[in-house]
Amino acid sequence: MFSTPMTDIVGCSYPIIQAGMAGGPTTPELAAAVSEAGGLGTIGAGYLPPGQIKRAIEDVRRLTDRPFAVNLFIPESSGPPDETAARMNEWLNRYRERLKLAPGAMPAKFQEAFEEQLQVVLDERVPVFSFTFGLPSPELIGRLKSRGIKNIGTATTVREALALEAAGIDLIVAQGSEAGGHRGTFLGRYEDGLVGTMALVPQIVARVRTPVIASGGIMDGRGIVASLALGASGVQMGTAFLTCDESGAHEQHKRAILQSSEEDTTVTAAFSGKAARGIKNEFIADMKQYPGIIPEYPIQNKLTQDIRKAAAGENNPQYMSLWAGQGLRLSRTQSAGELIGRLMSEAADTLQRLIPYRG
Repeated sequence: MFSTPMTDIVGCSYPIIQAGMAGGPTTPELAAAVSEAGGLGTIGAGYLPPGQIKRAIEDVRRLTDRPFAVNLFIPESSGPPDETAARMNEWLNRYRERLKLAPGAMPAKFQEAFEEQLQVVLDERVPVFSFTFGLPSPELIGRLKSRGIKNIGTATTVREALALEAAGIDLIVAQGSEAGGHRGTFLGRYEDGLVGTMALVPQIVARVRTPVIASGGIMDGRGIVASLALGASGVQMGTAFLTCDESGAHEQHKRAILQSSEEDTTVTAAFSGKAARGIKNEFIADMKQYPGIIPEYPIQNKLTQDIRKAAAGENNPQYMSLWAGQGLRLSRTQSAGELIGRLMSEAADTLQRLIPYRG
């Protein structure tokens, strides 16, 4: 009933992708549980050094023989830190003082080397490679395809979807504005890519032949059926998996999701320098008073790292990045396998109500 071009391409049973949420939530246990239950689990490896990516892949393969994905960030052109970064680092010392941290020194490295991360994906012949923030070079796409690795890219506009299709990407994730975490916009301003899922998906479907994956605000079986009705070949869900038992999200992050409503999220660049949707807290509100320019990603992301880490250690959600989408009121606590089963049962029940049996 739920076989689609997406399930055929990646080899999973159900048209559900667990989003590659970097920074800890997507443990090997979560990715493996999703894949084992029939979806496509994803290792969010954007912040991991190559050795840790290799170990995570090995861990997933020990837990399941089903297909899974590794997600990385396409590097963006940004110059070395300048006076903008120095001024921000000085401003951030006020938060470090509150958390009893030493004044921050300018980091020597701001992100992992993408080429080295991707080499692990190539060497391990991971079944699926997904990416966001941009578009890999034709040479890299060719190397991935030569190893039989399927590619999934993120688009927030029709223009971006057309670019992904022209590059030969196998699946296009249409990331609606409701989605939690970082915006994947790579052509133009992020503000112009804040298109709702219900408006974005059919417009992309109408312009590309590549199968489209709906993402943003999808939390239950009704959302899956609605996405398929809009022409999508599947869905990508992130927030729904953050509160699963296997999720590596901080307990304060899980609690915030379960206790918040659709009115409690906002899009902010305060934590990372890149627009991302998360639950409002003191840091986001206070950073609105910053008189200067917030350094671009990945500089700001690295500058706030010690603050976010210390806050997590103190169980203080007011200085943590609590990424979440707008459908968070529908979050549930259960195992990933139970969630996949419930999603497919809800989807089948929804179809039954829409198209009752008339035999």
